[in-house]
Amino acid sequence: MADSKRKTGRTARAAPSRGGAMREADYAALAQFRYQLRTFLAFSEAAAQNAGLTPQQHQALLAIKGLADPNGASVGDIAGFLLIRHHTAVELVDRMAKLKLIGREADPEDARRVLVKLTAKGEQKLRSLSRIHLDELSAAAPALGKILRSFLAKVR
Repeated sequence: MADSKRKTGRTARAAPSRGGAMREADYAALAQFRYQLRTFLAFSEAAAQNAGLTPQQHQALLAIKGLADPNGASVGDIAGFLLIRHHTAVELVDRMAKLKLIGREADPEDARRVLVKLTAKGEQKLRSLSRIHLDELSAAAPALGKILRSFLAKVR
């Protein structure tokens, strides 16, 4: 849990139910929430594979772009974002560089660090995947919103 908190700034602990008692509706809402997450992840994995990427490569492209540092992302940044070990991120970056999805540059502020940036090919793949992911999320939004509102109502 300490690792989770350090990387995201939040803990993975859920707010307790009022009175501590669990109702059948609580279990149903949690089951539906997990179902919606699994459905989205299955969609995402299939979309990445259809684009010629592994799901982890897609997630790495999104991490690099989403970290929004104009200089790029370090391998450590990518590892932290993907919740993987540094050496696993190095291997992932090596494979993605061979596919010409990313390029490496020395950090202008610290030449010992290597920064990773998306290539034009990486940008194009990520843009295409992101569009269909946003469409999928838009389709799932009503169901997710209903579930999340039920969770918020329990916290109040």
